[in-house]
Order: sequence, then C-alpha cells, then structure tokens
Amino acid sequence: MKNIKVLGTGCASCKATIEVIEHLAAEKKLTIELEKIEDLQQIMSYSVMSTPAVVIDGKVVHTGGIPTYEKVEQWLAAE
Repeated sequence: MKNIKVLGTGCASCKATIEVIEHLAAEKKLTIELEKIEDLQQIMSYSVMSTPAVVIDGKVVHTGGIPTYEKVEQWLAAE
C-alpha cells in the first residue's frame, strides 16, 4: 500500500490532484492511504515551494500543477 500525501492549501488544483489519484486508484483497484496536508509548516517541511505537490512514501514526486493521469498511473504502478 502506498502512502500518498497531497500538499496544498485547498485550491482547485489541489482538489483536482486528489480526484485524479483517487480515480486511478479506484480504477486499478489499488489500496492507498491518501492524506491532504494543508498546514503551511508541514508543507514547508518538504521544501516544497509550489503546490499542489505529491509525496509518495516520503518522497516528493511532483510539484506545481495538476499531474497527468499518465504520471499518476506510473506512480501507482511503481514499487
């Protein structure tokens, strides 16, 4: 199971990022732990300057903008 965090302050792009991840995880029947981080101190602890950002298993894999379905699919498929 992947631990995924979406970092952002609740903007439309952050919400869309969560929707993309949830949709693909459901489509692929994958169990994920998805957490939304809106606290600025926590976001800054990842050295992220642009949101939304995506952290998978403790590693920042994306910053700024909504990730593509293809990119999220690759993240979910990677071990």
